[in-house]
Amino acid sequence: MTDSNTESKAESNAENNSEQREKRTPAEWITFTIACFILAAIIGLVLYNWRTKKQEPPIISVTRNEPIREVQGQFYVPFAVTNTGGETAESVQIVAELRVNGEIVESGDQQIDFLSSGEMEEGAFIFSRNPSQGELSVRSSSYKLP
Repeated sequence: MTDSNTESKAESNAENNSEQREKRTPAEWITFTIACFILAAIIGLVLYNWRTKKQEPPIISVTRNEPIREVQGQFYVPFAVTNTGGETAESVQIVAELRVNGEIVESGDQQIDFLSSGEMEEGAFIFSRNPSQGELSVRSSSYKLP
């Protein structure tokens, strides 16, 4: 007799569970719908980013758009470095050389720790000699991949 009592209790528990599962409040449906939309949006953004991301190495370019300025006998040479490639670059080395009569009279180097795709960083080199009296070159010399 205990077996039939156990079976009837199990059946009644199963019926109660199925009744409880069928009863969803409007608030639960609204919450479920919003969660599904958020999940679909995140998946869509990840797929969009994966599809449109450039699959090429870093392309580093250095430009000088601002004029050289003199302050207290020192000459500030501003520059901007941009990564137009698809991947991130680390430890980007920027070198500036001032040549007078074909001879390097002053040089400087800077390191930019992190430059992601499409990112631009600005900086300045400081010279004690006037760069307009010689030939000034500012370029990137190296980087490493993360």
